[in-house]
Amino acid sequence: MPHRAFIGIGTNLGDRATNFREAIHRIAGLPDTRVVRQASIYETEPVGDVKGWFLNSAIEIETEFTADALMRRLLAIERVMGRKRVAGRKPVRRTHYRPRVIDLDLLFFDKEIINTRTLQVPHPRLHERRFVLAPMAELAPALIHPKLNDSISDLLASLKAPHRVTLARADLMRPAPPKQKVATR
Repeated sequence: MPHRAFIGIGTNLGDRATNFREAIHRIAGLPDTRVVRQASIYETEPVGDVKGWFLNSAIEIETEFTADALMRRLLAIERVMGRKRVAGRKPVRRTHYRPRVIDLDLLFFDKEIINTRTLQVPHPRLHERRFVLAPMAELAPALIHPKLNDSISDLLASLKAPHRVTLARADLMRPAPPKQKVATR
């Protein structure tokens, strides 16, 4: 029986729309994994000293992977796409944010609560982030956070976070037109 998981996706470096599409394509290409639904894409005001607005969304997948195995594959996708993490470093303080080509967060995995050295599910700060809760509310508004015992829609309604999150312009997400070949003589 496949597992149900929700993944948060974010990008603010380079061609954000292309990064976004590539990440979803790579997740969909994982063995025994299927993208079930994708929420709308939001533009998110950066937090802290980070420059450049983010594109954020969430997807729902079905997968045969365990949570740990799925997280390892998400980290591998981040690496392949150019995200650099500092090895051996402790998690970054909440007040310190960095720009990134791609960020893939395992938000929920079935109804499990996982708290290991390498993985925390549900994501430990998702209830503080409008850019996570807004797309999650599209996908699963009645989903109950297994630690907080509140629905996604209730968490979003009670959020006081000041950062702006707006729907991304449709033209921003259209695939880039194919490059035209220049005729040579």
